[in-house]
Amino acid sequence: MKTVTERFLKYVKIDTQSLEDMDTVPSTEKQKNLAKVLVEELKEIGAGNVRTDDHGYVYGTIPSTVKKKLPALGFIAHMDTSCAISGKDVKPRIISNYDGKDIVLNEELKITLETSQYPSLCNYIGQDLIVTDGTTLLGADDKAGIAEIMVMAETLLTHPEIEHGTIQIGFTPDEEVGRGVDFFDVKGFGADFAYTVDGGELGEIEYENFNAAAAKLTIQGTSIHPGSAKDKMVNALLLAMEFQNMLPVQQNPMYTEGYEGFYMLSTLEGSVDLAKASYIIRDHDRVKFEEKKERFQKIAGYLNDKYGAGTFKTDIKDSYYNMKEMIEPHIHLINNARKAMDEMGITPIVVPIRGGTDGAKLSYMNLPCPNLCTGGHNFHGRYEYIPIQSMEKVTGILLKIVELYSRY
Repeated sequence: MKTVTERFLKYVKIDTQSLEDMDTVPSTEKQKNLAKVLVEELKEIGAGNVRTDDHGYVYGTIPSTVKKKLPALGFIAHMDTSCAISGKDVKPRIISNYDGKDIVLNEELKITLETSQYPSLCNYIGQDLIVTDGTTLLGADDKAGIAEIMVMAETLLTHPEIEHGTIQIGFTPDEEVGRGVDFFDVKGFGADFAYTVDGGELGEIEYENFNAAAAKLTIQGTSIHPGSAKDKMVNALLLAMEFQNMLPVQQNPMYTEGYEGFYMLSTLEGSVDLAKASYIIRDHDRVKFEEKKERFQKIAGYLNDKYGAGTFKTDIKDSYYNMKEMIEPHIHLINNARKAMDEMGITPIVVPIRGGTDGAKLSYMNLPCPNLCTGGHNFHGRYEYIPIQSMEKVTGILLKIVELYSRY
């Protein structure tokens, strides 16, 4: 039986970076390379009904070992990695028996994982950490979740004496670009309830997330030779800056935490003649979320009055909503996750997600689906790391949750 570390190290070496603003799912064909590997591995360990589709989703079933009717549980993780930094040629390294000091990731490039910047490192003295070489992300988001689910699945399939109901396994593409469940076959998946395994540090349980929208801003300027520009030139790039400066300064992600929402300018490109900006809008509170979108449009309207109709065009599309209202009627999902951790001596950390997961959308597709930890830290960057012991404990949490539902 492969360990969670062996599986994880194998998966992170497969480049599965997704890309934004693509019309296809998956957004990159290379995600299917991992999908093919997972299909073969699920078959090898004896899972049933293993399949994939044109969009790269992977499904498998672990049959029930009891005659009584139990809820069918699903466990889901995503295969893609963030496009914020390269996920190609990942070179993971194990720091055995970590000593609590700064970790030099890349001596040649002078890249160091510093405890002063990332004090969470000091919680893992004496443990074994997997880190990057400083040139790529690691991919624990969410290949750690995949590895943990796979070890759980193999454990159940090689130990038929363990009592449990039907367990459904699902791996998705394109979570990082917000399209992870656009074509997820909820009915065919066949779970009554599910968990995504896509969170951070050991102990995290998440069932509140941002309401989210993607906003596109198009600014039409007027280009003319700067030598004769007086009273004629309208610089679209400067207008974009003016728009940004009218948004609330403190509602920027660098100034927010917890339940506080924000506007984030994610891309700005263009010229004097035409500029385009992309924003993400986030808030846990639905009323405040709607107010943020309304403010965005009001600013554009004000600037259109100032510079002429049609100068600013907005396109705002909701991405997902806070799953809390869909989870609370099934609070046993949270209670059992807490109990599993309590029985394993792990302190549950119930925190709001300052982002979203596949589970948020799935919860609104009639599959209540809170999020569990993977054990990783510093996702989407070169300073990402994960303790091996945390991955092993997360696998134990998944097995314990399965056990708790077998008691029904």
